[in-house]
Amino acid sequence: MNVDISDAGIHGEVPTWFWNLSSQIRCLNLSHNQFVGEVPIMSTPSWKDGQGGPWTMYFGSNNFSGPLPLIPTIGTELDLSNNYFSKGLSNFLCEAKNGSYKLEILNLGGNDLSEEMPDCWMNWPKLTVLILRDNNLIGSLPRSMEVLNLAENEFIGKIPSWLGMRFPTLIVLSLWSNKFDGELPQELCHLKDLQILDLANNTFVGIIPRCIGNFSAMVKGKNKVENDLELQYSYYMGALTESAMVTTKGNMYQYDTILALFTSLDMSSNSLSGDIPISVTRLAGLRSFNLSKNNLTGRIPNDIGDMKVLESVDLSENQLYGQIPQSFSSLSTLSYLNLSDNNLSGMIPLSTQLQSFDPTSFQGNKLCGLPLSVNCSSNDNIPNHKYEDDESDKDEMDWFYISMAIGFSLSFSGVCGSLLFKRSWRHAYFRFLDRSWEMLLAQLPIC
Repeated sequence: MNVDISDAGIHGEVPTWFWNLSSQIRCLNLSHNQFVGEVPIMSTPSWKDGQGGPWTMYFGSNNFSGPLPLIPTIGTELDLSNNYFSKGLSNFLCEAKNGSYKLEILNLGGNDLSEEMPDCWMNWPKLTVLILRDNNLIGSLPRSMEVLNLAENEFIGKIPSWLGMRFPTLIVLSLWSNKFDGELPQELCHLKDLQILDLANNTFVGIIPRCIGNFSAMVKGKNKVENDLELQYSYYMGALTESAMVTTKGNMYQYDTILALFTSLDMSSNSLSGDIPISVTRLAGLRSFNLSKNNLTGRIPNDIGDMKVLESVDLSENQLYGQIPQSFSSLSTLSYLNLSDNNLSGMIPLSTQLQSFDPTSFQGNKLCGLPLSVNCSSNDNIPNHKYEDDESDKDEMDWFYISMAIGFSLSFSGVCGSLLFKRSWRHAYFRFLDRSWEMLLAQLPIC
């Protein structure tokens, strides 16, 4: 039996008789109401594993509080997100009296948990989606995951180099708004199936790994969720949706089918330096690209136009220089662009897309052309390449004539000086002129 009373405007405590009835329910959905109080322990004899108790339980977006409830080991999906659970994490993770849990999806995001997570993940061998965002957690992580969302916590230190080896099947990795620091490990590039990588709002330093173009799912535009027959969820896709909230087009969005449709790379609000790797242009299936608010230098890769499905690009508040690549004009799907507050110069490429953006997308640079009001024909603007070439040719011609004049003057002065101060040279020179004149007259016809 399935019971779904989600989003029904119900408030107050859940009556005891209802919890007792739940032993006959296979799917129980109480989400998006205003229930209060504690959720009872579900791993009781009346919920005997294999005979009773829900397999899928969705209690998210209510006002439940107290300790996390113990659950039947037969359960496969559990959503306790966006409540006020504040304790009991150790018991919840480590209590497995009847063997290991069969849970595949666990969403504890948006609570008041502030404990250290114990290393009891051996009790959860089938767990593939773990969402712990918006808590105050620290501690160890499980070894086999496809969705790992640790956003808005207090995790500190470097991203461990073993992450790429331990979680080779990761589809979503969200670490945004923590206290991670240090350089990004090269081992991140082992995550071939990664569709969403969100490292924003930490204190990462160093360069962006050059192997960033190795994310196969972002290269092909195809993803594991569409094709993986093993990752099928009977009823609830909320866990995957929650796990994939991303900042794109200048705002945070949540997509109902995000993992089937979306790819995103967000390293914004860190202290990354160096240039944007050319290899990033291999990510032809990437839809959202955000490197804003770093210390990046160099030029925007010329082949960025090869990323044909880009919908959102934010490179603002860096130190990028040079011209905007002409290939930008081929991004027909682009609906959000922010290149402001860099050192870019020259003319904005002409295209239907680029001229439709607000001028603030280009402010804080030395750019000209629409949609800006700065006219590129003005001599005050940065000249284009043709103008620079013409100026260069003109300068070279000027210096040629100047050098000729200087050479002639020096030669003439040298000759005159020698004749003036050397008597023997002066007599020989004038005798030479006299003989030359006499020879010339001798050749003229006489009337």
